[in-house]
Amino acid sequence: MSFENILVEKNNAVATITINRPTKLNALNKATIEELHNAFKECESDNEVRVIIVTGSGEKAFVAGADISEFASFSVSEGSELARKGQELLFDFVENLQTPVIAAINGFALGGGLELAMAAHIRIASNNAKMGLPEVTLGVIPGYGGTQRLPQLIGKGRANELIMTAQMIDAPTALSFGLINHMVSQPELLDKATEMALKIAKNSPVAITQAIKAVNANFKDGINGFNTEIDRFGYCFGTADFKEGTTAFLEKRKADFKGN
Repeated sequence: MSFENILVEKNNAVATITINRPTKLNALNKATIEELHNAFKECESDNEVRVIIVTGSGEKAFVAGADISEFASFSVSEGSELARKGQELLFDFVENLQTPVIAAINGFALGGGLELAMAAHIRIASNNAKMGLPEVTLGVIPGYGGTQRLPQLIGKGRANELIMTAQMIDAPTALSFGLINHMVSQPELLDKATEMALKIAKNSPVAITQAIKAVNANFKDGINGFNTEIDRFGYCFGTADFKEGTTAFLEKRKADFKGN
């Protein structure tokens, strides 16, 4: 599958999706969101891919926000549809992927860029990264899950402050808030993300998928996360990966997981 706004590279069970609009600081327009959806979907359907890294091209920006020119004249209904469609195609889609996603934040992650990073399962940032949700300066609020995921990650009070002040924070602050998992120098960023991806790739893909479902369940209204955990735990017992993992442990050898 060919793309105009993104690059996809697959290597050693790890797929790297790079948002490639450097002249626009990798801003998310409609076409890029659709391409990202297709790329994530393609990677998930590839049995060889066990982890996905998403990053931005260049050294300035992961994603510097949405393409404001596309929606500046939208009506109320068009604005609602923009948010609904975007969440469906990309942000909720990424969060609920069965394949784990690592966001390698290589610079500015603002608005939709931070929302994409927050939809990923793990976040690593370069020490020059800046993060924020500046939407209120435009007379609107975050529409791609920012008002929901940011409080989940850093707490309600801090999330309210960042959203209401439109303040950008640097990588050390994001690390202290728990918004990112790790901070490294920019030259080390993709190596760190790949190192983590390869550690994940050694483990059972089936178990990781069930873990994603169980963790996400805790943040969904009307769903008891503990019950989901029990169900997903039991499900694992019927898989070839469980048989291989327990047998390898008892035989004192490394497991060779096939993902079924």
